[in-house]
Amino acid sequence: MRRVFWLVPLLLLAACTTTPDSKPGPRWQPTPGLDWQWQLTGKKIDTSVDVPVYDIDGFDQPESTVSALHDKGRKVICYLSTGAWEDWRPDAKKFPKSVIGRSNGWEGEYWLDIRKTDVLEPLMAARIDMCRDKGFDAVEPDNMDGYVNRTGFPLKASDQLRYNRLIAELAHDRGMAVGLKNDLDQIPQLVEDFDFAVNEQCAEYDECDANTPFIEADKAVFHVEYELPTSEFCAESKKLKLSSMLKKYELGVWRRAC
Repeated sequence: MRRVFWLVPLLLLAACTTTPDSKPGPRWQPTPGLDWQWQLTGKKIDTSVDVPVYDIDGFDQPESTVSALHDKGRKVICYLSTGAWEDWRPDAKKFPKSVIGRSNGWEGEYWLDIRKTDVLEPLMAARIDMCRDKGFDAVEPDNMDGYVNRTGFPLKASDQLRYNRLIAELAHDRGMAVGLKNDLDQIPQLVEDFDFAVNEQCAEYDECDANTPFIEADKAVFHVEYELPTSEFCAESKKLKLSSMLKKYELGVWRRAC
């Protein structure tokens, strides 16, 4: 989710970095302009929306949902929070208190100390393994811009770059594409590491041009607005070749695409 500043007050052991046993095949590369659906809430995913790409919760949705979408010819993205701790997740107790910081403004969510890769890498690897095992084509890692927020930790831009690249590598090692969530300031440094972007509210904050490096690299930018009517952002989105739609904050079934 988008984090507004005022809203929120070398190597590991081999066992932690081992890549999957089977060699991953060519990964999916979404191109600009693909239509998409983003549904993270609701007991059941509505698979009837006629779009080529779905983005759904990796924990909440079973393999059968991913298979049902694949049967309809759709690619499926696995939503995970990689930069924040969520107190309701089944693996929440595996995170030591030392890596859990301030609230990020959403109930039950707290920023992680992304400098502690010795702790976080195996936990995130296990999550991405889950996505792979359920058959997802890609990963949407959320909360990837803690360094510009009040996390409770003295995070630097270099810490964020290192961590974001680690998450991208974990997904790629498992044969899945991976998207850069928000983190607009670091797009120039990270566009080569990620296969697509996911952006919230760039039109509202007059920053959609920052996504241009992804479009120029022939990589999709999946974009949503919450507050603006489509009449105020779709024309620019089409010009920039963004995959844009209007959603409600709860990210349920409802959508209004450009």
